[in-house]
Amino acid sequence: MSGTTEERAGALQVQGLSIQLGGRPVLRDVNLRLAEAETLVVLGSSGCGKSTLLKCVAGMLRPDAGTVEVSGSGTGPVSLYLDQEPLLFEHLSVFENAAFALRMRGVREAEVQRDAGELLELTGLQSELRKSVWQLSGGQKQRLAFVRALLARPRLLLMDEPFAALDAQTRARMQSIFRSLAGKFRMTTIFVTHDVRESLSVGTVFGRLVDGGFRGYVDRREFAGDPETGVREEWEFWEAIRHGTGGG
Repeated sequence: MSGTTEERAGALQVQGLSIQLGGRPVLRDVNLRLAEAETLVVLGSSGCGKSTLLKCVAGMLRPDAGTVEVSGSGTGPVSLYLDQEPLLFEHLSVFENAAFALRMRGVREAEVQRDAGELLELTGLQSELRKSVWQLSGGQKQRLAFVRALLARPRLLLMDEPFAALDAQTRARMQSIFRSLAGKFRMTTIFVTHDVRESLSVGTVFGRLVDGGFRGYVDRREFAGDPETGVREEWEFWEAIRHGTGGG
């Protein structure tokens, strides 16, 4: 990241990350630092290397050069990767899918019932507890996958355009749920998207990938101020609404 963000203690530090796939450079000397409880939104067009960056951070791909260091206070796995295809246990109920992450962490059953039940209610799945996963809609599956990811308490949550396949109303709801629960759980997150509105909705710090290179921004104002991001108009609209000067 640029500016003061580089000076903070980091939950994630990426230095000199480079990788080629099929003989083509995908990431070039990527450097970033993410503080604990921040959500870094990485904006970029399809094929710019966003998913590759997440997979390198997650350890799913081995970079040609560079290092990735994850710290933080999560009690579960080092990192957890979530994309448009939620990986759920089809033979288990909605509640048992959510509870699985807690039981893997050795949480007492009373707390399993409480914590899983609370998040399933917050995400609107309380009426689906006994259903099997195959009975859920795509949006419901995505909500369930997000609940299970939060309950796993990873040090770093990696979200690869997780809401892209949802309809506009469900997507907006999931963005709101994400903001609320990421704040409540103090999750450290990288959230990649190509949608400028979504980037402003979920991010606290921002970055952009272009031709494999990474540019970091300290805050929304700096992010929106770069004409290359394409978010200025959306940001000005949000600011007008926030200050009560918009709405026409």
